Amino acid sequence: MDTNYGLNPAATALLEEYREKLPMYGYLAQTVPAMLKQRLDEAGIVVAAIEHRVKAEASLAGKLALKGDKYHSILDVTDIVGLRVITFYMDDVDKVAAIIDRMFDIDWENSVDKRKAHQIDSFGYMSLHFICRLPKKAVPKAEYAGLEEVRFEIQIRTVLQHAWANMNHDTGYKSGVEVPSEYLRSLSRLAGILELVDGEFSRIRSELADYRRNIQALVASGNLDEVPLDGDSFRSYLSMRPFDALNRRIAAVNQAEIQDVSLDRFLPLFKTMGFQTLGDIANLIRDYAEAAFQIACYQIGLTDLDIVSASIGPQDLCMAYILKAGGGKLGLRTMLDQLNGPSQVNEMMAGILYEQASDMPFMHQNT
Repeated sequence: MDTNYGLNPAATALLEEYREKLPMYGYLAQTVPAMLKQRLDEAGIVVAAIEHRVKAEASLAGKLALKGDKYHSILDVTDIVGLRVITFYMDDVDKVAAIIDRMFDIDWENSVDKRKAHQIDSFGYMSLHFICRLPKKAVPKAEYAGLEEVRFEIQIRTVLQHAWANMNHDTGYKSGVEVPSEYLRSLSRLAGILELVDGEFSRIRSELADYRRNIQALVASGNLDEVPLDGDSFRSYLSMRPFDALNRRIAAVNQAEIQDVSLDRFLPLFKTMGFQTLGDIANLIRDYAEAAFQIACYQIGLTDLDIVSASIGPQDLCMAYILKAGGGKLGLRTMLDQLNGPSQVNEMMAGILYEQASDMPFMHQNT
């Protein structure tokens, strides 16, 4: 095999430099992605992927055959080590870029923001390209002397931009192969749609974040009647542990411990029961806590249970509400099916609970 690839002497010398520095390139290709991932994790930025590669010798030889005259040293070739960070959202591109700027020494003269040179057919090629070096303090002194002089490329693009670029590569759209004009028009329309989708994902995420902050503020302020009941608001409400007082009172009957469990499964039940705001749940606790305690006493008072689930309070509140509203055995069965999944056991349990509750004081009192 011709390891010189028919290159001229200058390009062949560059290829020899590449071979000598191959351990450095391999070190960079493994170390930089790990460094970047750790920093992104610390910042709470979730990305779809961090890809990396070292340019293969044959690929570099092809580049040197075409452009070798412009390079005086292998250090002038800036993309031998390449990384690509693929984000889920457009606005995360700038967040990742800011982290890269703080982590590495950036060669601004050779870096490029292709988003600023936007053309109608360039959606998949709008990535941000940084040419970077490791800061000297990050270089292992003994093993890789001079590593801080080796540049590497980091591209940042979204998932949709990445998919579009790969699809274009497969169709020949950007490869120099002529594509019939009707297909070019279709591809351009599709590029516009994908760009719109990319922007809409970021907009929706931003508006959802604003909504959640507003909900958290309303919950914290105690204005629960103004907070619609949904997944976000319910989780914020649960963070205030609204059922703890009732659970502690129930657990005290047997001096039991309370086992913490997720209460998310109560959200669809509350909505089925017609609750529309967090204020409705607060009113349930206020108005039915005593009835729920009576049910719990009947359930565990004659047992030796020393551990009770944190779900006992909200479940007994729902039972008290259903029974007081006249839902009877069927209402209890529906509640158990929704909480635990449909089962014949629920039919039996509903009958037992209904019989037990029929003589309880709360059934003969006005709420």
